[in-house]
Amino acid sequence: MRGSVRKRGSTYTWYLFTPDPVTGQRRQHSKGGYRTKKECQAALNDALAALRVGTFVESSKRTVASYLLDEWLPAMQPPRVRPSTWLSYQRNLERHVIPALGQIELQRLTPAHLTGFYRSLLTGGRLDGRGGLSAKSVKNIHGALHPALKDAVRWGYVARNVADAADPPKVVTPEMQVWSPPQLRTFLTHVRDDRLYAAWMLFATTGMRRGEVAGLRWG
Repeated sequence: MRGSVRKRGSTYTWYLFTPDPVTGQRRQHSKGGYRTKKECQAALNDALAALRVGTFVESSKRTVASYLLDEWLPAMQPPRVRPSTWLSYQRNLERHVIPALGQIELQRLTPAHLTGFYRSLLTGGRLDGRGGLSAKSVKNIHGALHPALKDAVRWGYVARNVADAADPPKVVTPEMQVWSPPQLRTFLTHVRDDRLYAAWMLFATTGMRRGEVAGLRWG
């Protein structure tokens, strides 16, 4: 299979044709904006190589916003994922990702875009304008964007998941601070007459988590 390169105005565009899998008719694919013929020919060669190995992605003007809002979020609605997971995806994407990256064409999104975006969230990402988000919050936003871009690869919209090569912030877990035995005895003595004394004793002697203790019945 061969393609062609043509000059359009001051830039070059490559063209190639593939058979439509349904009708069998030829479909034209093209991509322009290359400054030189050599640059355009190299891009055409890459497209032909991808076509031969089955990784060719048809050129599209689909934006990050249209993909996330019109396609990915509707496809992820429960029962595909848990309701709480979907709401987290929706909140992080609509509040942070789409305002910052939504107008970028999905196929032009780069790891540098994402790394710069994460950095801006750390310094000024709070919606109330009072500074940046925590590293954990930014990591959660990355956690919503990464599966969305992974599905874009699976659906044939992009050739790779650029979130794999981005640099989200590392979350540093603070050192756990625990009471000494004398401090714990002092606390238990202080709350001996509290109606939740049994719960405090469970916390102190079993290592149960808050949700586990809160879910117990008195019986």
